[in-house]
Amino acid sequence: MSGRRWFARVGWRHLVGVLAVLFSLFPIVFVFSAALNPIGTLNSTDLVPTQGVSVENFGNLFNRTKFGWWFLNSLLIAGLAAAVSLVLSALAAYAFSRMRFAGRRVGLLSLLLIQMFPQFLAIVAIFLVFNTITNLWPSIGFNTPWSLILLYLGGALGVNTWLMKGFFDTLPRELDESAVMDGATHSQVFLRIMLPLVAPILAVAGLLSFITTINEFLIANVFLTDPEAKTLAVGMFGLLNGNERNNNFGIFAAGTLLTAIPTVAVFQFLQRYIVSGLTAGAVKG
Repeated sequence: MSGRRWFARVGWRHLVGVLAVLFSLFPIVFVFSAALNPIGTLNSTDLVPTQGVSVENFGNLFNRTKFGWWFLNSLLIAGLAAAVSLVLSALAAYAFSRMRFAGRRVGLLSLLLIQMFPQFLAIVAIFLVFNTITNLWPSIGFNTPWSLILLYLGGALGVNTWLMKGFFDTLPRELDESAVMDGATHSQVFLRIMLPLVAPILAVAGLLSFITTINEFLIANVFLTDPEAKTLAVGMFGLLNGNERNNNFGIFAAGTLLTAIPTVAVFQFLQRYIVSGLTAGAVKG
């Protein structure tokens, strides 16, 4: 096969692949270069470091900001919200998939319709509700992680319930009937038989909930104003506010690299479940 024919059939695909990789790596390399730039400004940042290499921006990130608190707050809120929503969604999905009861169809359609409206549309009503809660129970009001966890649970339950229901529907009912014939209760069937079989979709739903929660900004920016109560998204946004945007870019880039660690770690931990979970359950209704 001549070089021209090879390029027409196969070679152009390699070229497109290489260009796509370079395009996706460009912002990562630029942020990495900015984080290691000793001057730490946007004007002095190049794709390839020309001012030398230094970790001073990482030190300034922890010394001049509350990044440690932001990091812990984000892990606490995203981790708990993802875990609790996963448990509640799995219970709801199992009930909708395996049981027949009054209001089942209406409940499923209601969950679907509610997801059409962003949670931020109700931010005024939510703010007024939590303003009252803060006066009565300050421990779960503004500037606390518990207020955000409660809000994020409502946003994730509908999507996760539909994802898991599709996966539960693919499991044969003979498994349930055999277990019941052997004397198992509904809770035993759910915990010992169903959950191990739906581990892929649990991993996918947990990963999606974690990523969505840890990157959420709009609601967190309204509810968190105390510097030590902010999440990564809110705190990092503050570094680029006002006239300090240029001067704080190196610190912002260093924080961006550290912010990606939890998401990458969770993704790597759940990687073996992700492909099977998305293909087997998420496309079925």
